[in-house]
Amino acid sequence: MVIAAVFLDVGGTILDESREFETWADWLGVPRHTFSAVFGAAIARGLDWQEPFRVFRPGFDLAAELERRAAAGRPESFGEEDLYPDARACLTALQEQGLLVGLAGNQPAHAEPILRALGLSVDVIGTSAGWGVAKPSPAFFERVVREGGGDASSILYVGDRPDNDVRPAGEAGMQTCLIRRGPWGHILDLPAVADRCLFRIDSLDELPGLIAQHNAASG
Repeated sequence: MVIAAVFLDVGGTILDESREFETWADWLGVPRHTFSAVFGAAIARGLDWQEPFRVFRPGFDLAAELERRAAAGRPESFGEEDLYPDARACLTALQEQGLLVGLAGNQPAHAEPILRALGLSVDVIGTSAGWGVAKPSPAFFERVVREGGGDASSILYVGDRPDNDVRPAGEAGMQTCLIRRGPWGHILDLPAVADRCLFRIDSLDELPGLIAQHNAASG
């Protein structure tokens, strides 16, 4: 099946969240390496990503903490400097192939306007806050399929998490690509999920060429 649309996850795929996690460690008042260790242990155990926050702040509520950070003048944010170096060029190359290109990830309300302001080469920007549904819910991936033209089999979903990205996207009928970077990409190993991917990559630099080869062979 020819790939007509490509949707990419945000955090850990086009966006390096390292600085963001560091600011959370600072906000919680714990050493950065300690926070990273607890975070990694939670990922390895397949726990919810907010569980490490609850270790250091019982009853942690993300929305409330975001409000407190903003009120204290230390809002959670990201910018051009947080994009992976290969992200912008990859998105541009995909559009130049005539593909519909989208971003679709679990992100809070403030993320969508920031992503739009970055002027990335994308046709669609979707977030869990904006869509009112979060991964790995099937409804999130049903929305991706609608935004991608309605034919799930012609859509490639790219993400760093085998649990939240690749598995549910595949269950929705999409083709999938797992990128190995970020904490989940390096720690969470689900071979049965990874083996069903169309592509497995270490860098977005690889993606445009792989899709071009696949489409040439499928056409």
